[in-house]
Amino acid sequence: AGDIPATFLRIPGTPASGAAVLDGYQMTRKGRGSVAIALDLTCSVIGGLLGVLILVTISPILAEFALKFTHFEYFWLAVLGLSMSAVISRGSKIKGIISMIAGILLSTIGIDIATGYPRFTFGSPELMGGIGFIPVMIGLFGVSEVFRSVLSKESLHSAAIAEKITVSFRTIGKILIKNIRLIVQSSIIGTLIGALPGAGADIAAWVAYGTAKKTSKQADDFGTGIEEGVIAPTSANNAALGGTWIPALVFGIPGDTVTAIVLGAMLMYGLKPGPLIFHGNRFFINQIFSIAFISQFFLLILGFLGIKAYTTIFKFQKNIVLVAILIFSVIGSYALRNSLFDVTLMLIFGILGFFMEKTEIPLPPLILGLILGTMIEENLRIGLVKSDGSFWPFFSRPISLFFFCVLVFVFLYEPLKKLLRLVVRRQS
Repeated sequence: AGDIPATFLRIPGTPASGAAVLDGYQMTRKGRGSVAIALDLTCSVIGGLLGVLILVTISPILAEFALKFTHFEYFWLAVLGLSMSAVISRGSKIKGIISMIAGILLSTIGIDIATGYPRFTFGSPELMGGIGFIPVMIGLFGVSEVFRSVLSKESLHSAAIAEKITVSFRTIGKILIKNIRLIVQSSIIGTLIGALPGAGADIAAWVAYGTAKKTSKQADDFGTGIEEGVIAPTSANNAALGGTWIPALVFGIPGDTVTAIVLGAMLMYGLKPGPLIFHGNRFFINQIFSIAFISQFFLLILGFLGIKAYTTIFKFQKNIVLVAILIFSVIGSYALRNSLFDVTLMLIFGILGFFMEKTEIPLPPLILGLILGTMIEENLRIGLVKSDGSFWPFFSRPISLFFFCVLVFVFLYEPLKKLLRLVVRRQS
């Protein structure tokens, strides 16, 4: 559901929807909003089904793998996710790094996890809990787009107003078949990251997007409104939700807030999560799997029925749509904590986002820095405490070393690729 306003209005409903904004909204501006949301729906369903299928078949194995993750592995996972900011940034890499550093600095606002003292709160009690992701994303993407539209003379989504409301299933089918490898790749990434407690769909969506761009033949077109940029994050997003059930059912470790609530309900009815739950309560487990499968098809049916309703927004006048976007932005920011401070925060980041786009400073790295900055700091500091200040465990453990090697590969891939091409040209 968070991808719908992200695609049509450039307002991410969830942190994971931030990745869907990049190409989904650009497709809408090109008059392909219906195709974008149809791809979003179908890839979400396929990703969800693959995630549940993996849950049914190899959940105990994945759960054992997830338990091997300590603060050292989580640190490298977060750094690897943050490295995607260098991949997804369009234009100047220096500006992308500046944006990422700004996001990391913003993530340090709040209570220090080690000392308990407030940092950079300037005496404001509202900043004690840190800066919320949702007001920042709504401001950077949604409100900044309102400012841009008000100052521009073009009609709102002029190309999209004339688009056909209906979506050809044949067209969507051809796109899916063409990108089947990417769907499977992103779904596997989503499930694996979702199986790690505390990682979540937001990290999965961004990592899948960055991986898709890294492995695509159209890497330079990402962010301009291409189908691959919609397929990758949406497949991973929903697949990660299936992955969160793996540690929840096998070890009683909730992967997100939803599974935490369900675990509480299970305990109320005398169902104790653990390795034996698959043997003693097979009927109950099969019900969970069945509901997970059926819900995906309901998502597909209701989503396609709603496409016509979603696209009617383009029939309204520009000023009405802009006011509606602002109203929804204010409601979404206020509803988070029932705080006008979050609304103010949204407006500040709306202005910041407008000027960042004017100066061609990319927005996604800032979002990634804000989301992953806290995770990096917490796991680094706790890891150093556990190792008595030694960095050696960050490199000596097998999974940590693997993530570090992947990180090195991400940064050296492009230079080595260019060097190889240069050598081949000289030899020829």
